[in-house]
Amino acid sequence: MLINLTTPALLFPAISLLLLAYTNRFLAIATLIRSLHQKHISNPEHPTPIIGQIENLRSRLSLIKMMQVFGVSSFFLCVLSMLFLFQNAAKVGSWIFGASMILLLISLAISLRELQISTKALNLELSDMELKRKL
Repeated sequence: MLINLTTPALLFPAISLLLLAYTNRFLAIATLIRSLHQKHISNPEHPTPIIGQIENLRSRLSLIKMMQVFGVSSFFLCVLSMLFLFQNAAKVGSWIFGASMILLLISLAISLRELQISTKALNLELSDMELKRKL
């Protein structure tokens, strides 16, 4: 299958929006971590499910970092493939575009895993509220 210069360009809006979503996830977690840190500093003895949250947040931060790395790498290869296609090196451009798509798939798969972990974090919060309600 032959691709032309506009084929990789079709991914630009999708990858840009995806990276924006990843950044928003990172910022939300950063805000939560700062909030937890302030709670801990102000009242270190306060009983919260903080240990489970810390493990969860570390895992999510790592995954978001990997999501961003693979997403940015995909974007980079997408632009590089356009450069090769522009230079009439269609075969190389096609291979690089294929690699870009694979990196994008990896980024999306990691995103799904991070979503599962974030759901687990919300369940930790819910179980803490349920426990306090029963007392």
